[in-house]
Amino acid sequence: MLRRDPIKSILLGTGLAVGLAAGSVAQAADDTIKVGVLHSLSGTMAISETTLKDTVLMLVDEQNKKGGLLGKQLEAVVVDPASDWPLFAEKARELLTQDKVAVVFGCWTSVSRKSVLPVFEELNGLLFYPVQYEGEESSKNVFYTGAAPNQQAIPAVDYLKDELGVERWVLAGTDYVYPRTTNKILEAYLKQNGVAEEDIMINYTPFGHSDWQSIVSDIKRFGSEGKKTAVVSTINGDANVPFYKELGNQGVSAEDIPVVAFSVGEEELSGIDTKPLVGHLAAWNYFMSVDDPANATFIETWHGFTKNDKRVTNDPMEAHKIGFDLWVQAVEKAGTTDPDAVGAAIIGLETKNLTGGTATMLPNHHITKPVLIGEIQEDGQFAVVWETEEEVPGDAWSDFLEGSKDLTADWTPPVMCGNFNTVTKTCLGAQAQ
Repeated sequence: MLRRDPIKSILLGTGLAVGLAAGSVAQAADDTIKVGVLHSLSGTMAISETTLKDTVLMLVDEQNKKGGLLGKQLEAVVVDPASDWPLFAEKARELLTQDKVAVVFGCWTSVSRKSVLPVFEELNGLLFYPVQYEGEESSKNVFYTGAAPNQQAIPAVDYLKDELGVERWVLAGTDYVYPRTTNKILEAYLKQNGVAEEDIMINYTPFGHSDWQSIVSDIKRFGSEGKKTAVVSTINGDANVPFYKELGNQGVSAEDIPVVAFSVGEEELSGIDTKPLVGHLAAWNYFMSVDDPANATFIETWHGFTKNDKRVTNDPMEAHKIGFDLWVQAVEKAGTTDPDAVGAAIIGLETKNLTGGTATMLPNHHITKPVLIGEIQEDGQFAVVWETEEEVPGDAWSDFLEGSKDLTADWTPPVMCGNFNTVTKTCLGAQAQ
């Protein structure tokens, strides 16, 4: 477990840790706004989440250089939930009750978000969640700055279908809520678009799965029946490395059976042999390779902060930057860090994304995002092969699931509900007062 003294965490994040007297620490704590960082720094998800911890430290550092917020400096309080889903809830409670943080930036997997959700709702804390997810949720206490299915999964399937002529589909995922719900949505969407059940193969594996030989053999066999086949991958964490390696071992190229991934980005590709992955695809809302002045500045700042020009940037990092910028704006607008005041102030606020567009916080606590399809290159970067013409508003509830298509989320008066039935005009959950 990593738990840093909150007043020292920013200095540690920049590599400038110094000795501070106990009295000065206590004094500083009275004059600071605490920012919680809830990301796994150990376990199967550390491969993805450690960089997000560093990202929040950088954002806090940059804000402090601008003079802080409401006349105070920010402190980052870092905890390590260690890829242990119940521990996420415990650490979230610590951040809110013991450390008295004003906001938390954290989680990667949906199971970790589901674990902490009751804690944030009980204690009225604010969580900014930066990773693509399965939708089917909208909480007063959570801001979803990653992609909803209509901002990643559905466009990716459309690209494979319309641009590559894919007719058979392998939906391969890690066995937890995000892949299962996303694949449920995709299966319904494919069938509504005329795909037969026998042309859909669904497979789940546990976190950290390493033996892919038989599964890749099954995929290879499934794709050998004369119809163009693709894999839609919701495999998460370090299991991706042996998965792609086994595809290469069995001679499955991107030309034969392309894989489009939703959890493989620049960070996951750094430091591994990318030759077996070249030509395969990923669907995100940001790539490091995008040529935009804001992106160039972000990358330069990141390299300066980490003192390492080899460190890559990725989509969830951009989502954290967007969320952080919107939170800062909302606090300044509200004149306080009070969660209810910030939650009311943030709706409709805008900030520049890193791909040349604008991110707007919607009443359903999702944001507007472009959708990009990238092709993996030998250097571990992505060449953008397709993108939407404009930003897509995040949809909390799927239009393709029978129990969801009539639902909407709206956290503005008079609705103030995360699952409002537009037919019956009733709130199906706990309505915020």
